[in-house]
Amino acid sequence: MEFSLTILIIAITAAISISAFSRPQITNDLIFYPAAMNGGKQLHRFITHGLIHADFMHLFFNMFTLYFFGRLIESVFTVWTGSGLVFLLFYFSAILVSSLPDYFKYKDQFHYRSLGASGGVSAVLFAFILLAPWETLYIWFIPMPSIAFAVLYVGYSVYMNKRGGDNINHGAHLWGALYGMVFTIIVKPQILSSFFKQLT
Repeated sequence: MEFSLTILIIAITAAISISAFSRPQITNDLIFYPAAMNGGKQLHRFITHGLIHADFMHLFFNMFTLYFFGRLIESVFTVWTGSGLVFLLFYFSAILVSSLPDYFKYKDQFHYRSLGASGGVSAVLFAFILLAPWETLYIWFIPMPSIAFAVLYVGYSVYMNKRGGDNINHGAHLWGALYGMVFTIIVKPQILSSFFKQLT
């Protein structure tokens, strides 16, 4: 069986998240907490918040999505670059980059905390959409082209990011999605023209 970094990420994330459910100190040590990071302190939180989740459902949806799309994107990046480590860089840098806007927004507000791998997972998902915009996705058993899902996903995330009140970091979803496309284009610039050709 071929070694998969995606499966390794899922295994590590699941193990740490499940441990944190019963050990609050793990969450306290790893959670994204801009006020504690202000001034260059505890910068590990930019990455480690992606290893913990709010509950089993949060963990399941993120890892379920990563399992189905991450393995493909990992394979594609490995073919393009000759190294699976590029996927590792992609995923964890997406978690970091998607949290940067919230760091600058909330670094002086002690109430704000965030957790979950959604920024990295969104990046992986939108890298896939860039590669295969007409591939059918099943959302709650409803089939739709991936490009249609992308439009709905972005629209909903923008709306909910402005509205707030549901304790979901929609901003991280948006920035992760954008980063996923930008990173993929940087790795393989030709993919942008291929994307538009597929759309037309």
